[in-house]
Amino acid sequence: MTHLFGLLSTGTSALLTQQRAINVTGNNIANVNTPGYSRQKVNLETSIPVQSSLGLMSFGVTATGIERVYDRFIGVQLTNANASLGRWEAQQSMLDRVEVVFDESNGYGLNQALSDFWSAWQDLSLNPEGSTERAMVVSTSQGLADAIRAKYADLEQIQEDIDTAVEGGVETVNRLVAQIADLNRKIASTEVNGTKANDYRDSRDLVLKQLAEIIDIKSYENSDGQVVVSAAGGRPLVESGNTWQLQAQTNADGQTDVLWPDIRGGAVAITGEITGGKIGGWLQTRDRQIAGYQDQLDELANGLRDQINAIHAAGYGLDGTTGTDLLTGTGAADLQMRPEVLNDLDLIAASATAAGVPGNADHALAIYNLRTALTMSGGTATFDGAANTLVSQVGHDVQTAAANASHQADMMTYLENYRESVSGVSLDEEMVNLVKFEAAYNAAAKMISIADDMLNNLMNIVG
Repeated sequence: MTHLFGLLSTGTSALLTQQRAINVTGNNIANVNTPGYSRQKVNLETSIPVQSSLGLMSFGVTATGIERVYDRFIGVQLTNANASLGRWEAQQSMLDRVEVVFDESNGYGLNQALSDFWSAWQDLSLNPEGSTERAMVVSTSQGLADAIRAKYADLEQIQEDIDTAVEGGVETVNRLVAQIADLNRKIASTEVNGTKANDYRDSRDLVLKQLAEIIDIKSYENSDGQVVVSAAGGRPLVESGNTWQLQAQTNADGQTDVLWPDIRGGAVAITGEITGGKIGGWLQTRDRQIAGYQDQLDELANGLRDQINAIHAAGYGLDGTTGTDLLTGTGAADLQMRPEVLNDLDLIAASATAAGVPGNADHALAIYNLRTALTMSGGTATFDGAANTLVSQVGHDVQTAAANASHQADMMTYLENYRESVSGVSLDEEMVNLVKFEAAYNAAAKMISIADDMLNNLMNIVG
């Protein structure tokens, strides 16, 4: 009779265990399209063997736990790749807008403005007293100044938009950091008795991936199963259930800095330490690339102002006046025509001498000849060359960002596919498991039925 009860025990454990396996398989199937879900499996072991007349013998099967199929190394790679992808996508997005600012295909670009300006001075050199030629000089000079000033203003607007994006990024970082800390607490409380918090761990990995897309991070899991997350030179964002909330603050230059709260209650600017994620890409574009374009525009504007004014101020207008500058402003941001010249065409100084007015055009020709003079980049480039270099640099930076974004997207696709091959749910595999566990369940039920019949027959005989 003891062996019959053992048979019942074996059948019961098999029935319950296969039912658990079917439940886990069903959960896998239900989450086949759930982002970040890792396939789970039941770990099965034979029951603890006991001594019998025939020796050690186990009675049934037991489920020792539910394990998620997960490769931590792939998770780290995905996090790092997502940080790089976020950075390059952010740079590409903003640089695409910069490319529009320096678009030369519509006929109204920087090179066209310079070409029109030089042509107007050439025409004036052929007819220095002509009112039409003088009007064209004024028009093209103002047009060139407007073009440079407008491009500088457009770059400033993109920087302001980046500031807004950075502020939104900081808010997102703080929200995700709070979610990670909350999941840390849930995982710690769930696993205190040895149970694996598989679903919470999946959720935490997904949030870590989302956080890395916004800002470059480093993370590791401590002995309690909680992740420690840091950013920008190892400054902690999450440790156990504690969080450090970043701040966005306008600096003295009017741009947004990212601040990290230190232990003394102060705040440390970490803007220059953030190199990855969308925030890193935005800051790189704002502080290095766009700032570099602005410096080149300033150099072009100041070079034009100084060289042209030096010639123009030494010349004589139709009214005999001299010492008049053509351009004012302290840089690309405020370059413009001198108002007096704008309102009085006679002040345009085409002549080299007072006696040469009105027919002399030496200074008009001298200004036109600046077109081929090596006045930029330490005497190695012309004004047109400097403008072409700037436009080419923008195009190169856009192509570089696009190529890197495409590469990182391909890398992410590869890693995602590799993760799916390890941790993803295969419906075909789960259906096979479902049939396998169902067959085992039915067999266990049949075994219990047979044992029950045998036990009833025995009781009838004994009775």
